[in-house]
Amino acid sequence: MSGMIMLGTRKGAVIFDRINSRWRPRSISHAGIPVCYAVRDPHNGTLWASLDHGHWGPKLSRSRDRGATWEDVGAVKYPEGARYIVKYLPTPDFDPDSPSAQPEYAAASVYKIWNIAFGNADQPGRLYAGTIPGGLFVSDDGGDSWELNRPLWNHESRGGDLFAGDARSENRWHGTPASIDYGVFEPGIHSIIVDPRDQDHIHVAVSTAGVLETTDGGQTWVGRNRGMTNDYSPDPESDWVHDPHFVTGCPGQPEHLWQQNHCGVFYSDDGARNWKKVSMPEVGVHFGFPVAVDANDGRTAWVVPARADSERMAIEGGLCVARTTDGGQSWQAFHDGLPQSNAYDIVLRHGLDIAGDCLCFGSTTGNVYLSEDRGETWQCLGNNLPPVYSVRFG
Repeated sequence: MSGMIMLGTRKGAVIFDRINSRWRPRSISHAGIPVCYAVRDPHNGTLWASLDHGHWGPKLSRSRDRGATWEDVGAVKYPEGARYIVKYLPTPDFDPDSPSAQPEYAAASVYKIWNIAFGNADQPGRLYAGTIPGGLFVSDDGGDSWELNRPLWNHESRGGDLFAGDARSENRWHGTPASIDYGVFEPGIHSIIVDPRDQDHIHVAVSTAGVLETTDGGQTWVGRNRGMTNDYSPDPESDWVHDPHFVTGCPGQPEHLWQQNHCGVFYSDDGARNWKKVSMPEVGVHFGFPVAVDANDGRTAWVVPARADSERMAIEGGLCVARTTDGGQSWQAFHDGLPQSNAYDIVLRHGLDIAGDCLCFGSTTGNVYLSEDRGETWQCLGNNLPPVYSVRFG
């Protein structure tokens, strides 16, 4: 069983330690600073926090002593000349097919370092960072320096190589309101899945574009969106413009991938070459943000259902966690230990994690819940925390 839980919250990083079979919180780190993602490096134990500093902007901080002290690391910056095509919120009079609807370009600047992932065991210094507006950055020196993956940034699905000139293809990467604090609406990379069998095999998920895969260490990328649907698009089965909220895989069976999508829950058992919608609205499983997968059984996954779009709150005022053990053919909802009335919690895309038989999630209303029996019963770890952005076992 993991002995640490890291929370990224609206007002800092909160660490829970397991001491004598009980979970005890430490004093908050980075107090007052939004931490959109906090995670432990499984290879060397370094703790990482992605800061959304109101004055200094997005920064990374790390701790080599289990959170006793923290230090800032090399800045994640776009290279000079990096541009992208701006996408705005749709307006009633905007016609993207009009001849006058020409691309508008913006210089790339990091609005948010949305998540952090790590290389395989034989890549001890390799880290990945996904950003808004849609950049994948790579470090091979433990985070001291970072480099933009240009093949993904220059992908034809977002206009081609804008370092070399204007767009040569249509931009299919639309915006996400996830960086609403900044008043922008840009694409973002929120999920990075490294195949534990092959360090060159990586999936990323983009809001709003879809899933992409590389099998050559990031030199080339292909879209992997077959079977996904976008219910609010004129072409629901388009190759692009999908809105995965979070994508994750099974470490023991990496060909099994899951995503909680704006338009439902999707599952793939062939490495994302094909997706199948496995929502079950009759038991509440459809809309939501996070998904967790069993480490050894790729057919077993958990979601925290919610009501969609403008409401974005727990279903019928009560929290539940749903589990499938058969690849989404059936779902079972669990409520024991979770509030069933007057609950307005939403669990964000990084707000649910699993370690062995333990699951933990935190909500935007500052509630944190833990299950030690695979989601069947729950206990509350805290009620008065800041809004929780991420939960990760350490």
